Amino acid sequence: MKVFSIAAIALFAAPAAAFAPVGQASVRVNTELYKSNPPVFDEVCETTGVTLKRFMSEVAMLNPEIAELTILFGGIETACKAISNLVKRSQLPSSETLGLEGEVNVQGEDQKKLDVITNDLLKRALRFTGKLGVLASEEEDTPVDVMPENAKRSEIVIDEGDKYVAVFDPLDGSSNVDAGIPTGTIIGIYEHDENCEIDADCVGEECTEQEAQCLANTLQPGTNLVAAAYCLYSSSTFFVLTLGSGTYGFTLDENIGEFVLSHPNMKIPENSKILSFNEANTHMWDEPLQKVVTGWKEGTGKSGESFSSRYVGSMVGDVHRTLLYGGVFGYPGDTKNPNGKLRLLYEGAPMSFIMEQAGGLSTTGTKRVMEIVPEVVHQRVPIVMGSKNDVQEVIDAYAAAGN
Repeated sequence: MKVFSIAAIALFAAPAAAFAPVGQASVRVNTELYKSNPPVFDEVCETTGVTLKRFMSEVAMLNPEIAELTILFGGIETACKAISNLVKRSQLPSSETLGLEGEVNVQGEDQKKLDVITNDLLKRALRFTGKLGVLASEEEDTPVDVMPENAKRSEIVIDEGDKYVAVFDPLDGSSNVDAGIPTGTIIGIYEHDENCEIDADCVGEECTEQEAQCLANTLQPGTNLVAAAYCLYSSSTFFVLTLGSGTYGFTLDENIGEFVLSHPNMKIPENSKILSFNEANTHMWDEPLQKVVTGWKEGTGKSGESFSSRYVGSMVGDVHRTLLYGGVFGYPGDTKNPNGKLRLLYEGAPMSFIMEQAGGLSTTGTKRVMEIVPEVVHQRVPIVMGSKNDVQEVIDAYAAAGN
């Protein structure tokens, strides 16, 4: 068992470069071992279809090395069902879930009651799987321990058997709940570094640095993800996941209480005619992006198509629509927020993994989002993702401008 002190946790307020030479090496995981073989279903029950549980069971049989993920996804599935119910009931006076909590999170955002409730719910669901050591959430200042016996301790404790690290945004778009606009949950799963060891003879700052290296399990690039998923709470409740071999979508059948495979091996069209940006900020964007978006709207871009605009303001909702119909979703940097507003670790990287596995691309304009190593847990990143050829047009525009 590894015990991490508060001093080690505090180092997450500083860039990872302070301990990058060792820390970055410690988080390199051979994710090629975890590119799963997707299941083939020769027999399907006409009444229930292929449930998420059966899907994960088939994956586990074909890929024994990731069998423990089925347990972890069981917890995520339960949490998404519970959050879906909370969101649907939130407008009822008896629910007492609307309004502000009265606290401000580490991003300086006012926490809504539902933010706090869903964060706690997801933590508990993951904790009780027994397969998780550390998690990082939008609503937590630093990575936290998930073991119940350590909840009141001043240290973080990681058991030797804990295999995975989870990063998540428990309720993306929570500011839209009052208006009934789609919201969602975003989750990324990394492997816990088995080589993380604390020298029993270390003292003082030496121990603190070693502890920080181990906690840096959360500061991994998206290329190290072994799984990613999002739940969308809208007209239906959707569960979309990737295990590294394609993207699969499930819809909650409330008659049987199960997620049923509704969108097997999702593929985003390579070309599109839809853009999904907050165009009120166009004048503050980088010049290459301004030119590309203007070309799309005027029909003078590479495709020659005139684009139409669809923008909800909820990342999960906008990305889900983009996956299904094609298009380009973007929350770029601008003169006011040079790094954009989306968080790299638990929004940008997991959603980019899902998008790429469906045949799309995800970029900052100059870098592949999946390859960026976070320096701090709540690091922000500019994002443009979606249909392959359209996103490539953005990348080419930045390259031509010398960026």
